[in-house]
Amino acid sequence: MNPDIICVIFYIELVFDVGAITTDISEKLSILGSAAKYDVACTSSGVDRAGKKGEIGSTVASGICHSFAADGRCITLLKVLLSNSCVFDCSYCINRRTNDIKRASFEPKELADLTMQFYRRNYIEGLFLSSAVIRNPDYTCEQMIRVLELLRNEYRFRGYIHAKAIPGADELLIRRIGLLADRMSVNIELPSQKSLLLLAPDKSREKILNPMRTIQRSITESRTELVRYKSAPKFAPAGQSTQMIIGASPETDYQILTLAAALYKGYGLKRVFYSAYIPMVEGRNLPALTSKPPLLREHRLYQADWLMRFYHFDASELLDEKNPNFNTFVDPKCSWALTHLERFPVEINSADYETLLRIPGVGVKSAKKIVAARRTGALDFDGLKKLGVVLKRAQYFILCKGKTMEGVRLSHDSILRGLMSERSTELLEGSAGEQLSLFENETVTRGDVIKCLTGQI
Repeated sequence: MNPDIICVIFYIELVFDVGAITTDISEKLSILGSAAKYDVACTSSGVDRAGKKGEIGSTVASGICHSFAADGRCITLLKVLLSNSCVFDCSYCINRRTNDIKRASFEPKELADLTMQFYRRNYIEGLFLSSAVIRNPDYTCEQMIRVLELLRNEYRFRGYIHAKAIPGADELLIRRIGLLADRMSVNIELPSQKSLLLLAPDKSREKILNPMRTIQRSITESRTELVRYKSAPKFAPAGQSTQMIIGASPETDYQILTLAAALYKGYGLKRVFYSAYIPMVEGRNLPALTSKPPLLREHRLYQADWLMRFYHFDASELLDEKNPNFNTFVDPKCSWALTHLERFPVEINSADYETLLRIPGVGVKSAKKIVAARRTGALDFDGLKKLGVVLKRAQYFILCKGKTMEGVRLSHDSILRGLMSERSTELLEGSAGEQLSLFENETVTRGDVIKCLTGQI
């Protein structure tokens, strides 16, 4: 698996020997494992660490997310909160202090012991650790550091660890976490300062961006030191990521995508995750509880994010102030192509690599295969299909040996009708504005997860 192939881990349900774990810890795991499922900023490892005599575990850069449950969930990380007893009152969060839910907190040693028990039973290959804000950000970080120190120093655990930094925590504590974890993340939560003030008054843009800046600076310093000294300590070698909640506040796709592009460029993030807002609690400034999560909107943002990272698109090319939201019926690449029909059709046998990447249905891998294959002869439509080109989309935008595919019409309306799925057409004609569901019957499969986050566009 390519290290850039990422899997979203919604949450983990583990079957274990109840006799080996006390009822109290079992109940804590049930509460805090379930509470962690709303954080999707969880990724494959992206870091190598071989096994070592006298220590336990290892990490491979190709990722640790191998196994999928029947509904598409990856079950190879223990994803858990240290505590859900939060002093913050974020309107959208199920763990907010004014919400009447069952509270629980792990002692650092309890969670470290639990992680090692699961690892030795081969239930997990690593740990994703986050927490509600206990007392204050600094105290929360200190408790998380204690868990990681037990794992790394006392239990000699060399497996993958992803730790969440707490906004507002002291810079020295952030640095201590980064020396113990493989990857760090700070959730930006909402796309604007205005929405943070409205829905998360205890947080601010500056409190969130400061830890990001510290992590970025520490990663850069660590890489510089490693060039000079081979034994220099590594700081978050798998980088950092973040998460934005989509649909809880009124920002447009254009605002969200522009922010994501700025985070990639300014803070060196590995991934920006988009989480469709799930109505769980009531709030004066929140969408109604009856509304459905905007899963299709989330899906389009992931596709656009992929275009920015691997297809050399800019956020301003995909959306602008006049067209601030994505067309839900076609993917962002097709939408861009439809607004730039003057660039098409493209002769597949002579177009350069950058142009090939702009063709809907041609992915990064298939573009490279086209460049290599046409050195030995001209390609036709059958040959393109064998190379992995999705002709159902590409046929409207390409020429092979100067000819279009038989029966294809190149007008804007005919192309749009051809690109829209039958299900989308039915909803467009017969649905009274119902939120589109990303998956049939709300069932998520492994293929759906991979297409949602990593599909060739």
